[in-house]
Amino acid sequence: MRTIAVLGATGSIGTQALDIVEKYPNDFRAVCLAAMSNSEGLFKLARKFSPEVCALVKPAEIPEDLKHIRWFFGENSAREAVLFARPDDALCAVVGIAGLGTVLSSLDVCKRVLLANKEALVTGGSLVMRKAKEKKVELLPVDSEHSAIFQCLKAAGENAPRRIILTCSGGALRTWDRERIENASVGEVLSHPTWRMGSKITVDCASLMNKGLEVIEASYLFDMPPEKIDVVIHPQSVIHSMVEFRDGAVLAQLGKPDMRGPIGYAMAHPGRIDYGGERLDFARLDALTFEAPDGERFPCLGYARQALKTGGSAPVILNGANEEAVLWFLSGKTRFGNIAKAVYAALNECAVHPVNSEEDIYTADALARKCARKALERLGPEA
Repeated sequence: MRTIAVLGATGSIGTQALDIVEKYPNDFRAVCLAAMSNSEGLFKLARKFSPEVCALVKPAEIPEDLKHIRWFFGENSAREAVLFARPDDALCAVVGIAGLGTVLSSLDVCKRVLLANKEALVTGGSLVMRKAKEKKVELLPVDSEHSAIFQCLKAAGENAPRRIILTCSGGALRTWDRERIENASVGEVLSHPTWRMGSKITVDCASLMNKGLEVIEASYLFDMPPEKIDVVIHPQSVIHSMVEFRDGAVLAQLGKPDMRGPIGYAMAHPGRIDYGGERLDFARLDALTFEAPDGERFPCLGYARQALKTGGSAPVILNGANEEAVLWFLSGKTRFGNIAKAVYAALNECAVHPVNSEEDIYTADALARKCARKALERLGPEA
């Protein structure tokens, strides 16, 4: 039996991971659960899984029947909880740059880190990869695309990879013209055609920023230069990503769009478990289609590539500005089209510095958010 911390337990990835824990009680035990502000959701999960440790960023009154659990509160509560629990594995699914600290702390005490927070590598890639190597901790990807690449590389044998091909559904606005994209409503943006995810990542999918962040993540995870990472739109979301090898062969990993697949693969690695999902019926697949991303309508992918090539704090600036702009959009304070404009402004107005510590990352993030807010204020809600 492996003990596991689920950091981001009440979110989409966290709850699906706990579904697998429940399905395989002899293989996994959730000893640590952490959430940001959904106290009632966490209380419900604590009653169900009886963890030793729980954490809430936003303090709440603990019910009498849960006071035997060790509780941590505040901004660093998830980090403190995982350090106290010292589980075998940590599933890091805290959204945004807030998840960076949980990944770094998990690397201190865990045997494996199951990475469902791409922003940890986008903002702190060198620090995270260096620490994983120093601590000899296995870093397993949970993003469906990076899990697919990981699986393809495992099957490669001596055949060296030539390039990575990340697939992308295209999001809710894939077929829209530029003017319509600019004015998309929150409801329209969140209507993802194939995946069911949290609101922030769904917005990123609609802008293609999510794929840009994944290009940066893939570069760190698989030690690939940007020019060897391609992106292709695949609306059916059946092929989760591909690897082309030296001899010209291409391996792809396929499956229904169900995050329990990559979550279960990471949890059971190097074995495999049946996560209970729907199986592919190839006879009923109408077509598998592909198209190139449109950089004119969706410029965020290009901004991410440029940030990766620039290096230093540029990816931190990209991510911070995007997180700030997405918050504004979801709260109705700005138009969807202004997200990309705010990111562009921050990348052009914020100075790029070397990143050698967590402090460097958070300093660059704060500056990026400030630049993004100024840009959004200039643009206005209707600009």
